[in-house]
Amino acid sequence: MLYTSVLRPLFFRLDPEAAHDLALRGASLLARSRLACRAVERVVARPAPRPVTAMGLHFPNPVGLAGGMDKNGVAPLAWWAFGFGFVELGTVTPVGQPGNPAPRMFRYPNDAALVNRMGFNNAGADALAARLAEQTARHLRPPFPVGISIGKNKETPPERAADDFARAASVVQPHADFLTVNVSSPNTPGLRLLQNAAEVGRIVRAVRAVAGGKPVLVKLAPELYGDDLLAALDAALSEGVAGVIATNTLSTATMTGYETGGLSGGPLRALAATRVAQVRDHVGDGPTVIGCGGVAGGPDAQALLDVGADLVQIYTALVYEGPLLPAAITRYLRPRARTVGPSRPRG
Repeated sequence: MLYTSVLRPLFFRLDPEAAHDLALRGASLLARSRLACRAVERVVARPAPRPVTAMGLHFPNPVGLAGGMDKNGVAPLAWWAFGFGFVELGTVTPVGQPGNPAPRMFRYPNDAALVNRMGFNNAGADALAARLAEQTARHLRPPFPVGISIGKNKETPPERAADDFARAASVVQPHADFLTVNVSSPNTPGLRLLQNAAEVGRIVRAVRAVAGGKPVLVKLAPELYGDDLLAALDAALSEGVAGVIATNTLSTATMTGYETGGLSGGPLRALAATRVAQVRDHVGDGPTVIGCGGVAGGPDAQALLDVGADLVQIYTALVYEGPLLPAAITRYLRPRARTVGPSRPRG
């Protein structure tokens, strides 16, 4: 109530990207103290234990922070304090890049939605690896799995995309528990053209070759459906992918009423559930499926789990509901025991 009645109105007076940066700075300050994070987790957030074992990793609960919020890994420990069960950092590219020109993030409160066209703005794989190494040395690593989403630089031609993905993966994999191949952002020109079976297979193969045995997932667009979706899934599975994230943001290129970019939040809820069910039906019980899109509370998360997701991710709802949302979701979820794939220790 404090967030929605006091803090959210203040944040909403700011430009959306400025508010995002301010929130991220606050989280990064909290993440500098393990003692403070432990106090927030135990006294304020109070997430319910809902353990899941997937990809050989042990998740304290199935609610994760989606890629895009913490691109440069400045606050992993804070996300644990707020009640998340895992985090996906990035998307990170081999070389740092500024992303697309501002303004590039837009709120749609009536839809509980965001549109972004950030364009993989990040400091680069080397900077992320250095920061995570420093956090490990200072004992500020969170006690849950940390995934890293990887992508290609904007100027890299499609025929060299696999090299970019492999280069980024090789740099960050020592600091990741899993890696995500992001071929589905609508904000990097030509990226979604890589979702065909041949390119998905080539990129997953290149990433797995340098992943050091870490699980590799692929994140697909909500617009990918039918035979195209099944072909991409088959290609990824044939190259040993450990799981699938369904889905990324929805392109607004052919939509009215929204800025150009990727739409997330409420409008994606039903479509994300449909894609999760389709992916689960095709891949069977073995691979991990992470549901992402429109999760704004416990019922939404439970709905994705009920149609086949093992884990869920949120991002946009944090803007509208505040940082304690993940802990609240865990208290709503039904307890269940699920192990996906062979078990192996973290790290």
